Amino acid sequence: FPLWLGGLPALLRAFLEQLFRPGFAFSGSLAKGGKKELVGKSAHVIVTMGMPAPVYRWYFRAHSLKSLERNVLKFCGIAPVRATIIGMVEAGGPERHRRWLEKVRALGRRAR
Repeated sequence: FPLWLGGLPALLRAFLEQLFRPGFAFSGSLAKGGKKELVGKSAHVIVTMGMPAPVYRWYFRAHSLKSLERNVLKFCGIAPVRATIIGMVEAGGPERHRRWLEKVRALGRRAR
């Protein structure tokens, strides 16, 4: 997802709210012994942003990425959650963008 004002874009958030509903992502009240329905599934999250990736990871502590991981994915049983952060997306021109796309394609091939 593209980092938007420090977090997930509204459309992605709305999509996740509809997708990760009781009955699909979990059943019953987890506080009362409900079940995480997505145990055994894994995720790889790719975040793009205008700032340098190390600034987001170390200064801002990747707050929105950690929130997505903890409060949505792991809450439903998804683990492990891997992440790739791509910063400075406006910089570098077409060659740099081509390398990023190839990196993402390679991640997809490995996940199969």
